[in-house]
Amino acid sequence: MRLLTAALAGMLAAVGLAAPAQAAPGGTGPYPADYETTIRLFNHTIYRPSTLPAGLTLPIVAWGNGACRADGTWFQNILKEFASHGFLVIASGRPGGTGSTDADMLIDAIDWAIAENTRLGSRYRGRIDTTRVAVMGQSCGGLEAVEASADSRVDTSVFWNSGLLSDRDNYQLARLHAPVAYFTGGPDDIAYPNAVDDYGRLPAGLPAFLGHLPVGHYGTFSEPNGGEYGRVGSAWLKWQLKGDQTARALFVGSPCGLCSGTRWTVTSKNLG
Repeated sequence: MRLLTAALAGMLAAVGLAAPAQAAPGGTGPYPADYETTIRLFNHTIYRPSTLPAGLTLPIVAWGNGACRADGTWFQNILKEFASHGFLVIASGRPGGTGSTDADMLIDAIDWAIAENTRLGSRYRGRIDTTRVAVMGQSCGGLEAVEASADSRVDTSVFWNSGLLSDRDNYQLARLHAPVAYFTGGPDDIAYPNAVDDYGRLPAGLPAFLGHLPVGHYGTFSEPNGGEYGRVGSAWLKWQLKGDQTARALFVGSPCGLCSGTRWTVTSKNLG
């Protein structure tokens, strides 16, 4: 049975992370990143290299916020970090927005990006790799990402400080069809037991990684460039969506880059 009580479930939906004290830097990748909005996807915030790199197509990353909060800049540190490595990252919610999000907004982000790649007059026309798609989310946003991951276009999913709240939702795990990663804040993370439980219930043969960093439920999102979460999340995206073998070595190998001499406690299966 799930270890999260009803009261703790409500807490998980309500908490997020402290907002950064200042604007996030543009990331450590080769393409300094920023965000923008568009009337065509009004309720989202789009992170991209400030200058679209010539000859590079950007894989799609759809992001769900902690607390299912419709603030597209709440996680801007880590989202700029991802975008700076050559990804189009689309967060649910407008900059500084209020209200709530849902899993459909992640699908809306994917639909918009695919349409923009062919739309006449789009600045993204021919600049998006529509064959490579990731969904991610933190806490409540991770629950949205699990639901959205049933979409056949999704090539990888990442669940940050998150896990299903009830055994009644386990059917959603059976719909996962692409490599997944769970990253938690260790035993002090309210979502830790749920993430561990989910990992043990994944479909047989599904490639999966489970990593724990002892930083609690709020992770390192508010640190410059998303801190250690930004480094590791960028590497997962580069491996899964770009085939980067240097990034792969962080998760696979004897030992893998996160397997020894780090603060991480990790396990994996079916990664090859």
